Amino acid sequence: MVIMGIDYGDVRTGVAVCDKTGFLASPVTVINQRNEDKLIEEILVYVGQLSPELIVVGLPKNMDSSEGERADKCRSFAQKLSAASGIECVMRDERLSTVSAHVALNNTNTRGKKRKEVVDAVSAVMILQDYLDYRKNTMSEDK
Repeated sequence: MVIMGIDYGDVRTGVAVCDKTGFLASPVTVINQRNEDKLIEEILVYVGQLSPELIVVGLPKNMDSSEGERADKCRSFAQKLSAASGIECVMRDERLSTVSAHVALNNTNTRGKKRKEVVDAVSAVMILQDYLDYRKNTMSEDK
């Protein structure tokens, strides 16, 4: 099953996708768009190209697991994206995904402008890979 991952941001939104086996998440792009409707239009182009059957949107929770205004905004965005695409969107806790992305970029010595250009896509990969691992573990427990 092809699944798309989204790290939704006010300025930059990262997009990732997994292979059909649902094993490995890979970065697709970072979309620089502040207008939510235009952002959804741009994501729909990738939906058309990649044909995901599910979309995972990062849910920014506080470290105490509470949700704030940003989480509400992400839920609203996911609902609009689902309505526009006709594809189910599920929310996935994204705490520390950006921190993990920066660690991964440190490990590859990605710095400066290049880092800024890719960090949101890498964050989308972290969110999607976390969801894929969760699915794999949940499915194996059900057997």
